[in-house]
Amino acid sequence: MKNPNQERLRRLMRQYHRHHPWRLEDGFFIPHLYPKTRNLSWWDDIGFILNGRRIMVWWVHPRMEYADAINELALKEAGDPPARSSDMLAASEKQWKKVGRSRKKVVSYLCQPTPDTRQVYYAKLRAIESRMESEGIDLVVRPSISVKRLAWCSGVELRIPVDVRTDAEVRALAGFAKRLLKGETTMSHEFPAYVYGRAEWLAEAELRKQDRNQSGGGTDP
Repeated sequence: MKNPNQERLRRLMRQYHRHHPWRLEDGFFIPHLYPKTRNLSWWDDIGFILNGRRIMVWWVHPRMEYADAINELALKEAGDPPARSSDMLAASEKQWKKVGRSRKKVVSYLCQPTPDTRQVYYAKLRAIESRMESEGIDLVVRPSISVKRLAWCSGVELRIPVDVRTDAEVRALAGFAKRLLKGETTMSHEFPAYVYGRAEWLAEAELRKQDRNQSGGGTDP
């Protein structure tokens, strides 16, 4: 017996696809550019058409989930940040402009520096994150796939240990996702017993440092 809700979503997907043209490059929807090659990659998106329906792949590397877990644990250890005023302009200084001989109006607000308590908190948070990044945490991340139907596409959440740093690599990712959806391969066949944990995270420390320096000191992901 067919599921009415799934049938409705399938119909909506086909209708959306007919009435909203997709900007495709050789059959792929590629929303990002790849001007610089990095050692490591963290996440990406790519779309394609399969059996008349849009497929959108949202990919993350297991290291991305590991990094997110470090961030969550660091926030938990640091505790709640100092409360921020509900009115961001309450402690600011009004900047006035003359609009006539005797009139003036507010044209901007000069915000006050971040309170010392908040500066101390975020310095503490950065220190905790740095320690966890250098030591690693007890976490094991495994490959996974999740498929869900939406009103405009079939969404594929894919977590696999590949790197997507170039136009060719993101197309290869789409090809792999298509083979999974068509049943031509499986996650267990492609990544038997694969895990990403402390050892893998620490082994990539120098590569993360190189990428951070190349991007001017930004965060890894």
